[in-house]
Amino acid sequence: MMEKGQQVPGVGSLYVVATPIGNLADLSARAIEVLGTVDRIVAEDTRHSRKLLQHYALQTPMAALHEHNERELAPQLVQQLVEGRSLAMISDAGTPLISDPGFNLVRLAREAGVPVVPVPGPSALICALSASGLPTDRFVFEGFLPARRTARKHRLEQLCRESRTLIFYESSHRIVESLQDMQAQFGDRRQAVVARELTKQFETIHGDTLVALLQWITADPNQQKGEFVVLVQGLEQTESYHVTPEAEQLLLLLLEELPIKKAAKLAARFTGLNKRTLYDRALQLK
Repeated sequence: MMEKGQQVPGVGSLYVVATPIGNLADLSARAIEVLGTVDRIVAEDTRHSRKLLQHYALQTPMAALHEHNERELAPQLVQQLVEGRSLAMISDAGTPLISDPGFNLVRLAREAGVPVVPVPGPSALICALSASGLPTDRFVFEGFLPARRTARKHRLEQLCRESRTLIFYESSHRIVESLQDMQAQFGDRRQAVVARELTKQFETIHGDTLVALLQWITADPNQQKGEFVVLVQGLEQTESYHVTPEAEQLLLLLLEELPIKKAAKLAARFTGLNKRTLYDRALQLK
């Protein structure tokens, strides 16, 4: 008897294929070969992916696999794999499963003993990180922040003490609000980078302090368009624990008139220091 997850002889393979995030020339030779020889391609949006296939004169049949049908369709696709067919999975752009559908299909395929074969290539978060100038030895990918502002602020507050480089995806209609919330939670002086429209015609990679970055993007509506990766430098040890005498004096003045949370928030805005550190010090002073 074969154990769950053990590869089964004679079954097909599921190829997880990375596709370009903008520039079509970034599709690898191996990816082209795989996409041209599998029995079927499952794509997040077949209309979008058809343009890529047409560019490389590939005529492989496609089926849609997205967040609304994945749970229903994945078992059917795994059955096809078990019967010996080969499938390639692609997303609209970049490496599948990274803030994209596909997790259920990969999980079920592995449980059924189907070989899952990665075909590596572009990834927006790695592309942005490599060119950001921020530390790359340790980082954490947070995907998309919550759409609702209260939930977004709460999530950012949880990340205030994170020492690794933080990487987020963001949409054009929330980029300004998200940067505002990052400034409020991380402080004015934290270094950050906005990477926009990577590998496309209007690619922009711009780094500065959060306060300067927000001023820059607010002043130019054209920089608010497209798809974004936002990177924020992690909290440095000195930033986490050091409250300057000037900041402490400001805290004391604010605490005479304001609640602790509000005083810490305003002190962070004026000094650029970490809000949580100032909050902890305000508790001690109070």
